[in-house]
Amino acid sequence: MRLSTIVFTLFLLAGCADDRGDEALGTLERDRIVLKATADEIVVSEPIPEGTMVAAGTLLVQLDDSRQKALVAKAEAEVARAAARLEELRNGARPEEIAAASARVNGARAEVVEAEASYVRARQLLKQKLASQASLDRALANRDAAEAKLESAQEELLRLTNGTRQEQLDQGAAALQAAEAQLALEQHRLSELSVVATRDAYLDSLPWHVGERVTMGATLAVLLANDRPYARVYVPEPWRARLHVGDRRQVRVDGVDQPLVGVLRWIATNPAFTPYYALNASDRARLVYMAEFDLEEGEQLPTGVPAQVMLSDD
Repeated sequence: MRLSTIVFTLFLLAGCADDRGDEALGTLERDRIVLKATADEIVVSEPIPEGTMVAAGTLLVQLDDSRQKALVAKAEAEVARAAARLEELRNGARPEEIAAASARVNGARAEVVEAEASYVRARQLLKQKLASQASLDRALANRDAAEAKLESAQEELLRLTNGTRQEQLDQGAAALQAAEAQLALEQHRLSELSVVATRDAYLDSLPWHVGERVTMGATLAVLLANDRPYARVYVPEPWRARLHVGDRRQVRVDGVDQPLVGVLRWIATNPAFTPYYALNASDRARLVYMAEFDLEEGEQLPTGVPAQVMLSDD
């Protein structure tokens, strides 16, 4: 609605208030529930037509979930991998791995014995001037290398037999928790592609059609709450200070013979329209304040019907 139209409507309401200062004019409304898209996907089905009463949990719009299902499957695989890694850390080395490491230690020890013997022979030959200094240096280097290899094999065997460190177990557990959290997030995103009614309501509008690709944040469905309506009215300025939340007033609805009872649930602190910056007595009479009165009955009344709230207690 254009701003000029709104202003014109408010002036009409203010004019009516001048004629009957104890009435607040407006219409019956219901709470609007707007359901929006959480992803850029194609609408594949809309099983419920507009204008239908729906129960909470009813599927209203189904978006294409092929891509999101693939992301869920990937997240499930990550959870399985993290769980297997944590179990591996908890179990420690297998007997076969320990046996292989022990065999490498024995082999390295044998190489040390051989290298030590070669070094002793090379030293004796050098004393007898039957070998060069270079031969002795090579024998010494081979012995040192064999000893280093033995030390490395022994450390590897010790690591396998001592088991997994607590820090590694904690890291594995944290990785599993992170994977499970990602899976829960992807599953939630998948569920959001099935747009369902969040409460019992009247399906007022389905702006998109099957086959269209919606944009993230676009409105997919508009619901009107399936309960008693409320009167949204404009209160004339002289009555603003006399009304308080919880006040009960008679509400007259076009087409209904008997007046209904409404309870004020909210009233605006600022006027709906201020004609001038500085207000004289005549201008103040034009001010109106939006207010909402909950009806104590009238579940079957349609939305949008004109209503008048009788502000006077008389």
